[in-house]
Amino acid sequence: MKNLITAFTLLILFSATSQETLCTITGRVNDASGNPLPFANVIVKGKKMGVLTNDLGLYTIPNIAYGKYSIVVSFIGYNTVTKSVEINKNKRKLKIDFTLNENVENLDEVTVNGKSNKTALETKGFAVNAIETKEAGLRSIQTNELLNTTVGVKIRQNGGLGANVEYSLNGLSGRSVSIFIDGIPISMYGSSYSLNSIPPSMIKNIEVYKGVVPGHLSSDAIGGAINIVLHKGAKNSLNASISYGSFNTTQANINGSYRFDKTGFTVKASAFYNYSDNDYKIWGKTIVDIAPNGVETPIVARRFNDAYRSTGGLVQIGFTDVKWADQFLVGLTASDEYNEAQHGAFVTKLPYKGRFLESDAVLGNLTYQKKNLFIDGLDININGVYGKRNRIINDTVAEQYNWTGERRIGINGDYLDFIWGSQNENGPTLAKIVRKVSSVRTGLSFSLNNNHKILFNHAYNGIDREDSDAMISLLENTFQQTSDLYKNIFSLSYELNAFDNKFKLNAFGKHYLQKVLNTKPVFNENATEVIDEVYQSNKDYTGYGFATSYIIIPDITLLVSAEKAIRLPSENEVFGDAGDNLLPNITIQPETSNNINLGFRLGKFNFKKHGFTLATNFFARNIENRIGLPPNADGLRESNEFVQYTNLENTAESKGVEAEFNYTYNNNLGFNFNLTRMSLTTVNSGVEANVPNVPLFTMNTGLRYALKNFIQTKSLLNLFYNAYYTDEFAYKFAAGTNTTGEEAFLIPEQVSHDFGLSYVFPKKNFVMSFDVKNIYDQAVYDNLSVQKPGRAFYLKLNYILNNF
Repeated sequence: MKNLITAFTLLILFSATSQETLCTITGRVNDASGNPLPFANVIVKGKKMGVLTNDLGLYTIPNIAYGKYSIVVSFIGYNTVTKSVEINKNKRKLKIDFTLNENVENLDEVTVNGKSNKTALETKGFAVNAIETKEAGLRSIQTNELLNTTVGVKIRQNGGLGANVEYSLNGLSGRSVSIFIDGIPISMYGSSYSLNSIPPSMIKNIEVYKGVVPGHLSSDAIGGAINIVLHKGAKNSLNASISYGSFNTTQANINGSYRFDKTGFTVKASAFYNYSDNDYKIWGKTIVDIAPNGVETPIVARRFNDAYRSTGGLVQIGFTDVKWADQFLVGLTASDEYNEAQHGAFVTKLPYKGRFLESDAVLGNLTYQKKNLFIDGLDININGVYGKRNRIINDTVAEQYNWTGERRIGINGDYLDFIWGSQNENGPTLAKIVRKVSSVRTGLSFSLNNNHKILFNHAYNGIDREDSDAMISLLENTFQQTSDLYKNIFSLSYELNAFDNKFKLNAFGKHYLQKVLNTKPVFNENATEVIDEVYQSNKDYTGYGFATSYIIIPDITLLVSAEKAIRLPSENEVFGDAGDNLLPNITIQPETSNNINLGFRLGKFNFKKHGFTLATNFFARNIENRIGLPPNADGLRESNEFVQYTNLENTAESKGVEAEFNYTYNNNLGFNFNLTRMSLTTVNSGVEANVPNVPLFTMNTGLRYALKNFIQTKSLLNLFYNAYYTDEFAYKFAAGTNTTGEEAFLIPEQVSHDFGLSYVFPKKNFVMSFDVKNIYDQAVYDNLSVQKPGRAFYLKLNYILNNF
């Protein structure tokens, strides 16, 4: 790391001494409503000089010699704007703002020099997908469902709305994948503020990095990272929606912002509400009705203890686009969740009834962003949250239930109870976990010129945790442990653009620090006094990597990236969580991986009314000290309720390929197809075998058709169709056939189809949508054979008000 810093310092000194003091042009690019346009292309005509605007629509072009120039700004779906400017020796700084008007007739066409947000991000060298949410925000789909259509991404959800979710990127899942909201780890917000609860309409775009994660996210992930970028526009706007559908599912959200032009004072607010009974039908080998004499009859059952509700909101006030700050906002995030539990880690023959979890969180937040801080080219970005999260596990019901939803009856006609007095075998509990959380992320970047940029980032995450249980005595609570987990991640990056922007390089180094502190009161050897048994560990590791791209010929780009990645154990892996049926393991160690990506991007190619792009990526991962569930542990069976993460002995290797094809015709027909084929192997009992509980072959396809002026002039009808395929995979190492005993741990081949439509009314401020999911009512599974909802119908209404 020291050698890396020294090299970067020498590079800065060399570059700084080679520059002459010239003029710097800065400004903002907005649409007609005052909303910033990120990744708009700003070019100095005839000079081979150009930049892309940032998330706030701001741009900086340094080191422009004196003379007359034309500045050209272009952006997909908007009319290109050109402004003439004359620079003389008296002008060291020049501010030019642009307003672009939407080109309704060419929304999907690409201007000569323009790049969309998606294209600009996906051609930087990383194996990354940029997901745009504009259309999805109008439909009755969840953010997780949108992610699940992305190449190389598989969402693993244990049931319906509100169920636990794992995100799999190229086969690596769970906490190997980091999730962020505007660069802040989503784990800081708690389960009540998750991707299940945040609607796509509140999201501007989603960035999915696979295997290699850029330094600015300061992440300790070996599988990749998903960064949710919320809307930040300072325009005066209001957006509200409500949907209702199967299983008594209701989802509503509202978000808006208002800026006072004279002072720059800005108010932003958003809120959401989600509810579902999740009473969908399920079937399978453990879904049985147990008679008093013990005879088991397979049935089709309806889930009856799986309701979910979540509410949350965010309020921010501050200043935007003022002299001393591009954004300065302070705010409050609050959320609340109620989640019933139908079963443990597996779908057991005896379902839960009366077990539920309650969570809430209140966090303060701070955002500060400023380009050209003190000097041209120096940018700063600070995000922080601090607050408190609570979680209660309520399990005090002893009665046994069948999958019919009725009490179990014994052979003598008596109602049966669990001898341990609760649904979970650990006994009655009102366990409460109180967490004080804090996270601060600081980013500094310095642009030496259009070709060289240095970035420094630091992320701090801290969790102070206390456990208690109202069902046990005061003396027993005295012996409850306290747990603290702290992470510091430093990164230093260098970005290079060369050969007229044909070659791009991002090289980075990361340094990881983690402190684990666990204090457990115990009696001394003579049982005469209580003493603290303290476990403490401090770990530090270094990682590094790069991402590079080269435009071989126009519209054909080579992408290469690699990283030595580190993943530090998470809080729940270290300290456990009774609500998620996880046991603690305070000695668990970090996992490491050597990750490589090699890809090509072709297009967008246009031929008359046809347009298409093709992207492919070959990937390889070599994972050591892998954190996971012990696949052959004696307790890992259908009757098991608790699981524990541990470091697995054998190295795992992941290799595969992913490809994506997109086609458009006449700006109203769109087709996309993607697939991922991979192997993820390790050694089991001396034999190489596939890692269990990982889908190895998936395909997704989507079709969209737009009808303009349908029924009404200036209206728009969009039709959507999606299909999903997952090949069969086992969630335990094979031991025989798929017919008897533990050999039945196999999830069959799955195909699911969705259909939807949205209708935009002529004034563009009211949108109605209708969606049908899992049209053919197929059995669809994810983690540990937990069945997901069958056929479902949803209706959604959206109202949009801009520039009021």
